[in-house]
Amino acid sequence: MSEGCPMRYSLSPGEPASIKQVTTASVIGAVIEWYDFFLYATMAALVFNSEFFPSFDALTGTLVAFGTFAAGFVTRPIGGVIFGHYGDRLGRKKMLVITMMIMGGSTFAMGLLPTYETIGIWAPILLLVLRMLQGIGLGGEWGGAAILTFEHAPKHRRGLFSSWPQTGVPIGLLLSTLAVNGAGAFGDDALVSWAWRLPFLFSIVLVAVGFFVRLKVSEPPAFERVVESGERAKVPFVEVFRTYPKLTVLAMGTRFCESLVFNIYNAFILTYTTIVLGLPKSVALNGLLIAAVVGFLVIPLTGGLSDRIGRRPVLAIGALISGVSAFPVFAMIDTGNTPLIWAGIIIGWAFGACTMFGPEAAFFAELYPARVRYTGMSIVYQLGVLPSGAIGPAVATALVDRSGGDSWPVATYLVLFAVLALVALAFTPETSRLNRDDAPLTDTAVGK
Repeated sequence: MSEGCPMRYSLSPGEPASIKQVTTASVIGAVIEWYDFFLYATMAALVFNSEFFPSFDALTGTLVAFGTFAAGFVTRPIGGVIFGHYGDRLGRKKMLVITMMIMGGSTFAMGLLPTYETIGIWAPILLLVLRMLQGIGLGGEWGGAAILTFEHAPKHRRGLFSSWPQTGVPIGLLLSTLAVNGAGAFGDDALVSWAWRLPFLFSIVLVAVGFFVRLKVSEPPAFERVVESGERAKVPFVEVFRTYPKLTVLAMGTRFCESLVFNIYNAFILTYTTIVLGLPKSVALNGLLIAAVVGFLVIPLTGGLSDRIGRRPVLAIGALISGVSAFPVFAMIDTGNTPLIWAGIIIGWAFGACTMFGPEAAFFAELYPARVRYTGMSIVYQLGVLPSGAIGPAVATALVDRSGGDSWPVATYLVLFAVLALVALAFTPETSRLNRDDAPLTDTAVGK
């Protein structure tokens, strides 16, 4: 390569240098997106109930705040369909740059919002609009970031490489929790009155870094082959449901469990420990910090393991951990003992949800051919979150409220979704072997 020739970030599938560069770009972008999304979840549990919904008592105000939290999940399928369509039609890279700008811009704007005391009802309305924009951005982001590494990776290591963008979740959680803890260093009163804005405003720095990195990434070879062959789907959304309806529904069934477990231990647990158990905010926040570090290790380990033993066994292990541990974990949390609470969050979040999260990207990607892959993955991931993670914290809060503060209804809730995931996996083919050579699956493969 001559000195005047710019470096290309994708050279050929399976080439180590190319994979490392593309993976780095995907991870950085994913970290930024998840930092923004998790930051809202934490502030919804700790601040927004008083600053944007002050006319309710603490638990009800938090429940309403979680309603706006759920709104971000509701718009994620919209982003998934829009950016999935254009990602399959025009390319992965362009969509990833656009989604980052939407996500980062809406998060930065949240840090500038006046509160209810200043502008009344317009404060929660504007908060809701920005949260919905966050959802649209993340809805288009996830599938593209996962595909970028999946389509560059060697076929026998797709689980490992496509798991790396998934580590953006624990890193984003870690950074957002550290940011909240940093803002909390000014004191609880300062956090509620003004310091909560700082982590939102800081997000613009992360966006600038991510924007620069993603501009250097070129399209993966799989998409380039689709363009050259003239096989781009006219309406990918329609083709996904027309050609792969059973596989799509079964994949969503698997997604339900991971999403619910993830958001119960990430968002609801903050409300439960502070309002119901009366513990300091730092107890659950520090537990999440430790869980994020452990989860960062678990995700690539389980992604790589799925290359060796298959996607379904690893996903099933995560679902089993989530279901079997639900009652013991909440028993540990109910003790009010800080080390036990931390251990419970680590078991549920890092070992339950993150074990499923590791092979998830490759599992979903292998269900669809490249011509509709962006759309198919986005539909499964973003529609699958609606009846689970989107409403999970609000449902769990309502269950605890109706039960007089008992945690057993929430544990039962987790067990039911774990069973659902195991049933869905029982009828889903092992994608790592059936789609090794990019031969698209069909619904006739279901149950085999």
